Amino acid sequence: MGSSSEERTEIAAFFDLKTTNPYRAGPGYAILEFGAILLCPRNLVELSSYSTLIKPAKHAVSIAPTFTEVADKIFDLLHGRIWAGHNIVKFDCVRIREAFAEIGRPAPEPKGTIDTLTLLTPTFGSRARNMKMAAAYFGLGQQSHRSLDDVRMNLEVLKDCIAVFVLDNRQVDVNMQERPIAEYSGMFSIPIASEGSSGHAGFLAPDEVSILYVRATYVPIYRSQRIQLLHRDVLLQLYSSGLKVRSGRPRLSIVVDMLPSLCHVLGACDLVSQKLTMDSGSSSDWRPLVNRRNGSSSPTVRLNIPLLANGDIDIYETEIYQKEASGNAQRLVFTRFDLGELHSLFLPGTLVEAYFSLDVYDYQQYAGVRLAAKKLIINSR
Repeated sequence: MGSSSEERTEIAAFFDLKTTNPYRAGPGYAILEFGAILLCPRNLVELSSYSTLIKPAKHAVSIAPTFTEVADKIFDLLHGRIWAGHNIVKFDCVRIREAFAEIGRPAPEPKGTIDTLTLLTPTFGSRARNMKMAAAYFGLGQQSHRSLDDVRMNLEVLKDCIAVFVLDNRQVDVNMQERPIAEYSGMFSIPIASEGSSGHAGFLAPDEVSILYVRATYVPIYRSQRIQLLHRDVLLQLYSSGLKVRSGRPRLSIVVDMLPSLCHVLGACDLVSQKLTMDSGSSSDWRPLVNRRNGSSSPTVRLNIPLLANGDIDIYETEIYQKEASGNAQRLVFTRFDLGELHSLFLPGTLVEAYFSLDVYDYQQYAGVRLAAKKLIINSR
């Protein structure tokens, strides 16, 4: 399958190799498995994938194809595209060139390279070489040590690396040269919609947010100041559907599973808020916004339901709606605060839509980002 040079500039190849581990006096590396995904570099959406086991030379027992038999496919996947992966500059790229040289063929050449090892090294030092450590740090689960699975995990690490680089207000181009965001804002950014273009006035859906434009800043509040999260210099408030109530009796909050798109946005918000808080001299313990340590593959987040004093009675400040199967949503009216009533509405497995603000706090030696639900829509089972 051929592609024009113009098409190739718009597609990145994220790949991984599994090889033999040669003895010092024995033969060199032999590729045992190749896995790659092609993705759009502007929004990191996977377009296609390919993986194959490879029979090393002089091994007649394997039913896998030889490298010669898959060389055309691998060349077409890689040549003229951005190459990305973990430790690819010093290992995978070298092995690819060696494998093509062994069969007397010219090797594919990249338009540029992105190596997550280079991205992680400033934070983790020599430990960055261990992808298992990086995956654990970002809460991405366990490596399977199969090429295609590891490629997809490396991609998730890259997305989180981008969020970390936002903290330094810099971005890395395809040749690993650092540039200010303003000079190279197109690469890796998610397409931006205008504020509220999703139909949720004043609230953005996760896919409308570019983490490159999320920042934390101090704003004056009465005689003090507080941190606010902004997106393109506008107060950031989010909308998300498909949130599944996890479990447990709600105590003016509900814990929900969330989709990866929301997880990445909240992760970026958490990072920039923590950096500004710590840089301002706070010694408080930071409480991560996203909970990845619950024994499940799905990260969770807590949505708080604030109270509003109405005379001598506390009522919910959050607007709560019930959506019927017809799609009509009716606002529920509460005359008082009742935990039991709240629990009956948000049973485990219930799907909700949420409109919420992100409030940064630093109180009594604890700091973090608190999600305050402005509006909750409960979907009928």
